Amino acid sequence: MPIDIETFESSSEDRLQHSGETNADRVMRFLAAHPDQAFTQSEIRDATDVNAGSISVVLSRLEDRGLIRHKGNYWALGEGDEVAAYASIVESTRAANDRFGEEDMDEWLEHAVDDEDPE
Repeated sequence: MPIDIETFESSSEDRLQHSGETNADRVMRFLAAHPDQAFTQSEIRDATDVNAGSISVVLSRLEDRGLIRHKGNYWALGEGDEVAAYASIVESTRAANDRFGEEDMDEWLEHAVDDEDPE
């Protein structure tokens, strides 16, 4: 996911190292956004920017956990209760972002409690 140049310039390297979103999160978010479709591994890889060397392992692990399904060359969102809960959270987040705008990490950090500050 791209960031604006101001965030790039003003953020520390540590902050930009890891967004907290895993490859599995990216795949699940993508498939949850398209619950009525199935995709090839390369389509999922291209849509999620997961490294070509990692996508197969990510898909296999998600399938082992019952979160996605696989048939032939295609992969789709799973059908279990965990998947329904995940899809519901994704849809709720999308609706909230559409209505109120996406969260601004810098704004959150301004108001975050610093556990190391002995007050």
